[in-house]
Order: sequence, then C-alpha cells, then structure tokens
Amino acid sequence: MRYLLDTHAILWCAQGDDSLPDSVRTIIRDEECYYSIASFWEIAIKQSLNKLDIGLSLVDLDRQCQMAGFRRMAIDVVHLERIKTLPDIHRDPFDRLLVAQALEDGLVIVTRDRIIPRYPVQTVW
Repeated sequence: MRYLLDTHAILWCAQGDDSLPDSVRTIIRDEECYYSIASFWEIAIKQSLNKLDIGLSLVDLDRQCQMAGFRRMAIDVVHLERIKTLPDIHRDPFDRLLVAQALEDGLVIVTRDRIIPRYPVQTVW
C-alpha cells in the first residue's frame, strides 16, 4: 500500500511527537509514504498568520520529509478536477485536496481527522 500523510501527521513525525500511534509509526517506517505540497501550503498560511510555530522553515521541513524517505506529491490538474466531484462534506480546502489526491492516485490517507473518513477514501490512524 501507499500512504498520503495528512498535515498533522507530517508535523508530528517531524517533531517526534508522542501523539503518533504505533500503527502510524510502523507505516511511516515501513511503507511508501507521500506528502502533499498542499500540506506545505497550509503550513505556510498558518505560519504567516502566527497560528503555527514549528521551529522549522518549510525548506527544513521538506528536507526532513525527504530524509525520512517520503515522496513529495505535487498538485496536478486531475486532482483539482476530482475536487469538483467530491461531496460537500469537509469545509477545509486543504483536506479536500488531500482527499482528491488520495482518490486520484490510489493512496490511503494517514489522518486522525474524523471528517475525512466520511469520503469514499481509505484512511488509517
């Protein structure tokens, strides 16, 4: 299986947060994991609004993700097209984009979000 990390999973992994369950740690260690540039866009916006301080620049976070063996996923037009067909379940545009990416590319989303599983997408946490 291939996995797409939600933004909080990326941040908690980078920070060594104990909030990550062992099952997620195993996935991160043993499976093919992706992170979306949409998550970095979300982080940048929150940092610019002083709503998030992770003590890392986006460049440093990207480097950590690459060193962990994660693969960066770009936003493609097919992902944006998929958003147009999603039911209006989640108001968060970044989560909607992650759902679209996972559906389009056959990925399982690693998330503790309780709304994302209401979409027809596989999730784990």
